[in-house]
Amino acid sequence: MGTVVGDAASEEFHAFFERHYAELSRLAHLLTGEPDAADDLAADALLALWHRWDRVRAADHPVAYARGVVANLARTRIRNAVRERRRIALFWSHREEKVETPDVAGVVDVQEALRRLPFRKRACVVLRHAFDLSEKDTALTLGVSVGTVKSQTSRGMAELQRLLGTQGGERKIHAAMARGGAVSGGRNR
Repeated sequence: MGTVVGDAASEEFHAFFERHYAELSRLAHLLTGEPDAADDLAADALLALWHRWDRVRAADHPVAYARGVVANLARTRIRNAVRERRRIALFWSHREEKVETPDVAGVVDVQEALRRLPFRKRACVVLRHAFDLSEKDTALTLGVSVGTVKSQTSRGMAELQRLLGTQGGERKIHAAMARGGAVSGGRNR
């Protein structure tokens, strides 16, 4: 567990919380595709930051550190969900699968396509295009090199365009990312 922080540090953390909670919740929503879990993941990340606040506030990029914590929590949540789905699939494997092709809005199409990307590609695309982070800031957030961010973002966008169809795919992705942030499931703080 971290150290006890003083009043000044407590006020500083409170200001950090107020400034970044909604952004962290939005990031969690876009990474997991689960609006209901976004607030919980952001809160869990901020709780972890609070326990290590002395170290976090001394870091060169506390927001990048916070985004990294959210990304790691989202990755863990996704892995757990995949394991659970596999267990359920094994249990119910004798049942027929239904395939539905509902007519959905572009935002939903993009969110579904995002869910199909491997986590690192999804994280790079979301941070670069939904949050407009630079390659450097994305690399700091994910703890990877700038070259990895460039290649994963490029490959992720190509895969999204393939999944969504090439005609207007990039425009559709950018528009949905912008709209997806407005419907983030995060609290307005």
